[in-house]
Amino acid sequence: MGEPADAEDVFGSGRLDAVLADVMRDAGASVGLVYLRVPGESMLRLALVSGVSQEIAAPWVRIPADAPIPVVDAMRDRSLVWLGGQEEMARRYPRLGIVLPYDFLLAAAPIADDTAVWGGIVLLWPVWHPPRLDERERGALDACGLRAAGLLRRAAERGSASYPSEPRVVHPARPPESDPVLARSALHFAERLPFGCCALDLDGRLTFLNTAAAELLQAGAAALLGKRPWEVLLWLNDPLFEDRYRAAVVARQPVSFTVVRQPATCLLFELYPDATGISVHITLVAGPSATGAGEGAGREPGAGATAPPGTSGTSEAYGTSDMSVPSRGPAPPPRHAEPVGAGAVYHLMHMAATLAEAAGVRDVVELVADQIVPAFGPQGLVLMSVDEGRLRIIGHRGYSREFVDRYDGTPLTAPVADAQVLATGVPVFFTGPEDLYRAHPHAPRYEDRSAWAFLPLIASGRPVGSLILSYARPRPFPAAERAMLTSLAGLIAQALARARLYDAKHSLAHSLQTSLLPHGLVPLPGVGVAARYLPAGHGMDVGGDFYDLIRAAPGTFIAVIGDVQGHDPNAAALMGQVRTAVHAHATAGASPGDVLDRTNRLLNDLDPDRFTSCLIVELDPARHRLRLATAGHPPPLLRGPDGRTRLLEAPPGLLLGIAPDVAYATTEVPWEPGSVLALYTDGLVETPGVDIGTATAELSGRLSRSRTEDLEALADGLIRHVKDPAHRTDDVALLLVRHEP
Repeated sequence: MGEPADAEDVFGSGRLDAVLADVMRDAGASVGLVYLRVPGESMLRLALVSGVSQEIAAPWVRIPADAPIPVVDAMRDRSLVWLGGQEEMARRYPRLGIVLPYDFLLAAAPIADDTAVWGGIVLLWPVWHPPRLDERERGALDACGLRAAGLLRRAAERGSASYPSEPRVVHPARPPESDPVLARSALHFAERLPFGCCALDLDGRLTFLNTAAAELLQAGAAALLGKRPWEVLLWLNDPLFEDRYRAAVVARQPVSFTVVRQPATCLLFELYPDATGISVHITLVAGPSATGAGEGAGREPGAGATAPPGTSGTSEAYGTSDMSVPSRGPAPPPRHAEPVGAGAVYHLMHMAATLAEAAGVRDVVELVADQIVPAFGPQGLVLMSVDEGRLRIIGHRGYSREFVDRYDGTPLTAPVADAQVLATGVPVFFTGPEDLYRAHPHAPRYEDRSAWAFLPLIASGRPVGSLILSYARPRPFPAAERAMLTSLAGLIAQALARARLYDAKHSLAHSLQTSLLPHGLVPLPGVGVAARYLPAGHGMDVGGDFYDLIRAAPGTFIAVIGDVQGHDPNAAALMGQVRTAVHAHATAGASPGDVLDRTNRLLNDLDPDRFTSCLIVELDPARHRLRLATAGHPPPLLRGPDGRTRLLEAPPGLLLGIAPDVAYATTEVPWEPGSVLALYTDGLVETPGVDIGTATAELSGRLSRSRTEDLEALADGLIRHVKDPAHRTDDVALLLVRHEP
């Protein structure tokens, strides 16, 4: 309470940082992430991270607002999402389990108040945490959400909200500086130890090592301090070491593994993490020549003595790794190629899983642009697509719009690298500016870019585009990194080719849908109308829901709404046949029941192998009456002039297309001036896990409570809860008809 409201205090002076630090302390969490919803973007941005490095969090720096991620679900449902372990995470959120295959517990909660959902918070705990949150921890999460929402709301009200472009690391509170005498004593103690000990920060960089550790690692402190060991020491440069470091940081569990250091020396590494970093214990163990196959490869931390609580023999799962002790034969020679780190491997897996869920070209472009820059380290990215003999820029990051627009539409025959790699099918890497400008003297210059990767995007032997990555400093691009980037380009090419096909089918389906639905509802005397149609959020965005308003006998009109089984072009085509048949019989003066009877016989003759629900209402404003008949369709709602709303029950008829000889009864009800009739399809009231009767009652309540006289505004209000296509599993059609006084 009483906290300043401006953005300077929210982001600049660390007010939001304090909220994250407080909830992590109060809930006992080891890792914390804060996401913010930025106005005008369909993405969530990672604003704050604590307890892990930015590199580990890189795949989730920007998250699509409809991604299958716990924080997205928590924000959408305004409720807590709890994952009680690795198995539950793999089942509910497989993409998350691929990139973080470690055992931990997770909670995601919305940052929300009565006015809006501003973002979300994610907390992680080690596996020793109880399987459920207690009241104190839940209270801390709730208080965090409200406190952060208040800060963000007040900043937004003042128009001073300025969201950070990059996530900021929130460091845990450090203990007070120790007494210099104690510090010297601790240093002397470490130096007297006969085994190696060193310290890593949460980013994996060495901050301390004793003399014994330097001797075992065969490197001096000057070469190691401030560096990641696996990036400096060739014999440690294997994904296993980085993976064990990531496991220790994320899961907050001690881990261990054995490494062969030349000449035939085996070292046991034991990692003990906490909120400030990792303590590493290094000891010599018996080599393969002395002890036989693999001894020591599966040791737990502290083997030979009682293992500390929570210790697990995680290294046993890596018994066949390159870094494990070999079963026989001489030790492998030193490596001269730089392997790809575990982080890069997980990023590549995450990208593959993400691209598999992308539908259209726009989805692929957004995912590629938002994931590659934070996860793979380039400062700039340009994604291009082949279009009628030219390269069209369809996405970019790290470049100005004015700069990329100058090179949009490059001919495929142009003597430039991005076009030439498509002709050869071979990627080109320039490790420094001199290499690029020697090969392409007229290549454009942009700020301080000093290294480039030009990657062809080829799917099934056909060029689909190019990808350019640029880096701020010269980069050697070792063979393993080149192979990884080439694999990444292959994934993007396949996703882009699929997306193009999807967009083409979607365009065809949309044209078909548009041609079959009414282009507009003609104004009718004595009647006000409004209609809405929303396609299903998945598939081809086409389905069989339909509506119509037809002039019948003089002074009467026919309102029709129906739902053909399926969400594909076949459903849309059958919907057109049903709509045409209903229109023909209604204009001939048939009663609602007779219209359904005749349409049903036609469908049985066509034998479409699909069923159709349909509701027909004859509107007679002059006689103040409605006549209706239904073929298995949800009953309409009628709101009277006094605002009271009721269901109009009619004798339920069989769905159209099941049996040819079915009679459909016509029911008559009064229709007072000022009344509003609502016809809808089941997509408006069917939600997984919610009883349809309850959902219909909620729709009736929204109709009753609305006091607007504008039918268009009323229609928007009734469908607002199904507007988000990511969570809409069925088509939605709504037709409102008001008896004008």
